[in-house]
Amino acid sequence: AYQAQLQALEDLPRNDQGFPVFDLALIGVGDDGHVGSLYPNRDEVLDTTLWVLPVDMKQPPSITLSLPVMAAARQVVVAACGVSDKYPQGKSAGMKKAIADADLTLTDFPAVGLRSVATWVMDEAAASKLGEKYHSNSNINSNNYE
Repeated sequence: AYQAQLQALEDLPRNDQGFPVFDLALIGVGDDGHVGSLYPNRDEVLDTTLWVLPVDMKQPPSITLSLPVMAAARQVVVAACGVSDKYPQGKSAGMKKAIADADLTLTDFPAVGLRSVATWVMDEAAASKLGEKYHSNSNINSNNYE
């Protein structure tokens, strides 16, 4: 239903593949690599046709934009921050995987699907396991990482 509503918007710009092009996609990322509600080892991560996907992992069920729709935005920003007693270094291990681990696949770690198009914004804890290659003035500035 939500996809049909989006498709009915005549003024919504689309890319060459027919996906909508939003001005900004601000996307959260989990330490397990999920982006939006696209979780590792789930079929919906690999969907390349739908704009909006049902997510039936939790109750109540939810929806999420597909990875091609997220990636099609004019500006894609992935944000990671926060620490807890359970994760005193925040999402540092996950962000290292998302940005620097060439061995991970889209199925293993969905955030890698945004690696080439996103600006990554993270706090010091989330960036703490990234090497010096990615650090400059307390920001990550290599290949669209800030």
